[in-house]
Amino acid sequence: MKYRGHRHQEHEITMELAAKTFFSSRLYAVAGASNDKSKFGYKLLAWYDARHLPVQPVTPSRPSIQVSSNNYPTVSSVGELESPSETSLSIVTQPHITLKVLREAKEAGISCVWMQPGTLNRDIPLMEILGTDEQACSGSFDTEGLEYAKQEFKAAVGGNEGRGGEGWCVLVDGDEASGRAKGEKL
Repeated sequence: MKYRGHRHQEHEITMELAAKTFFSSRLYAVAGASNDKSKFGYKLLAWYDARHLPVQPVTPSRPSIQVSSNNYPTVSSVGELESPSETSLSIVTQPHITLKVLREAKEAGISCVWMQPGTLNRDIPLMEILGTDEQACSGSFDTEGLEYAKQEFKAAVGGNEGRGGEGWCVLVDGDEASGRAKGEKL
């Protein structure tokens, strides 16, 4: 896959490398974090918590989110993150919100994003997004969001591949990518 990438330099990057790069950050944030244990915004936050990774929930709906015995103060937008240039952003929002979040992340100085499955627009064939003939599952981004992310960020993870059947997902692919990042600093 070709990415214009960070600083608009054309280069080849695999999703595996993008995922590894994502986990080379010092801090993490979850846009679309939720207090509802049945929602992926909560499950994603809990994944970071279980691995003792420094994470900040991004949601305008509440001042904090409790995960296990940890109470995480929230910020209402990506622009409020304390150290955005050192933060990788997981996104689990609806497509109409995701592009706005991506633009805020770029403006704030975030360099790595991971767009969770369940955020792709069900009506857009993956061949339009990734050059395959498979149909997209519902997700956090659409063609415009994915293309924007690939062009504007150092690393953008998303799409139909990954180890699970739904596409690239921190809950499924995160441990392997994180392990690669720890084994070799980028």
